Amino acid sequence: MKVKILGMGHSLPDKILTNKDLEKMVDTSDEWIRERTGILERRIGDEKTASSDLCVKAAKKALDKAGIKPEKLDLIVVATVTPDMLFPSTACIVQDRLGAVNAAAFDIGAGCTGFIYALTVAEKFLLASDYNYALVIGVDMLSKITDYTDRSTCILFGDGAGAAVVGKGGGEAGIIASYLGADGSGGDLLYMPAGGSRLPASEATVCERMHYIKMNGNEVFRFATKTMGMVSEKLVKMAGLTYENIDYFVPHQANIRIIQTAMKRMAIPEDRTIINIDRFGNMSAASIPVAMSEAEEKELFKPGDIVLTVAFGAGLTFGGLVIRWGRN
Repeated sequence: MKVKILGMGHSLPDKILTNKDLEKMVDTSDEWIRERTGILERRIGDEKTASSDLCVKAAKKALDKAGIKPEKLDLIVVATVTPDMLFPSTACIVQDRLGAVNAAAFDIGAGCTGFIYALTVAEKFLLASDYNYALVIGVDMLSKITDYTDRSTCILFGDGAGAAVVGKGGGEAGIIASYLGADGSGGDLLYMPAGGSRLPASEATVCERMHYIKMNGNEVFRFATKTMGMVSEKLVKMAGLTYENIDYFVPHQANIRIIQTAMKRMAIPEDRTIINIDRFGNMSAASIPVAMSEAEEKELFKPGDIVLTVAFGAGLTFGGLVIRWGRN
């Protein structure tokens, strides 16, 4: 038995924030952003839109493509660091709005690795229980927690959601290797200081701008370039494959230089690498499922294709999957 992706969908806000727009907000330039990140523009949600709104739109598309009714779902897992609120979980809000009355629901917070974590958890649930179908969503609206006076971070992030309906069955297609890891000693390299039990919201935390993303970019970059290669090598060995067997590489969309370093290390050409960072920036947990959903929509992935996807994120977390595409 393997867990297979039966259908995918994604949802993005309409508003586009370009590098030229950012030039008017902070001391930066379009050329500087392009050269160092590969980002040209990103999507930004309006003040009325919450993560669950993007989730529901993406989920409905995935369910429709999979041909699965919401009441058939046994599990909903939402990966996000920007939930609608601390509780109830965004997954429970999505469950109610979809009418998935038979599904258990919970959130996972693993930063940009969130979708990989959530899909791996769903896989284990399905293989170890009588559950048949799960909905896995990666969503983040990082614009809500981005400090647009901080030029080192505000150029990077965008909003979006990607969803996958998965089910178990026989045959060759499905997840053939998964790997998760973490290094909590690097937690202070990428974090939001306030808003939790350590530093509850107060006048002081608001005035000191502690409810926004804080990042040590150089250290995160070093961690990412090292980790992407390590995770990729481990996954390919676990799957009993070589890099030559990889048909498509779907990396987390954080920085084009990180992606290019990984491509060079694995000798995977650009035409076999899914890249959308130029249009969407870093959407955290949404980056990989949106990229996969777009690829599926364009019919790039063919039945039997081997897809390698790798991510890293706040925590620090890392992980990846090897998937043989198709339902059979």
